[in-house]
Amino acid sequence: MKNERVYKMAFSSVYPLLVRKAERKGRTKLEVDTVICWLTGYDASGLQAQIEKNVDYETFFSEAPQLNPNAAKISGVICGYRVEAIEDPLMQKIRWLDKLVDELAKGRKMEKILRS
Repeated sequence: MKNERVYKMAFSSVYPLLVRKAERKGRTKLEVDTVICWLTGYDASGLQAQIEKNVDYETFFSEAPQLNPNAAKISGVICGYRVEAIEDPLMQKIRWLDKLVDELAKGRKMEKILRS
């Protein structure tokens, strides 16, 4: 039931928090957009459209053009959970996004964040 609340959170309300987290550490909104687009397959206009439509997390990920095939390479701990061990597919995608922004905020190089 707790996950259901997260799934119904508006992505447009979480997005500014992700940007703020990165900007506090000297990164940019463009870099946040880059990691979001890398993960989800949205382009810049598609991402902006999702924000403007005020979709929830569940819709945001279900309408994503194509999840990056390298997303499965995302590993580590975020919010006390190992992202590679999360069994719920939607929650794993949400935590992947958190992990990418966290790595960005910690100063990791973009090439490593994008698993290239």
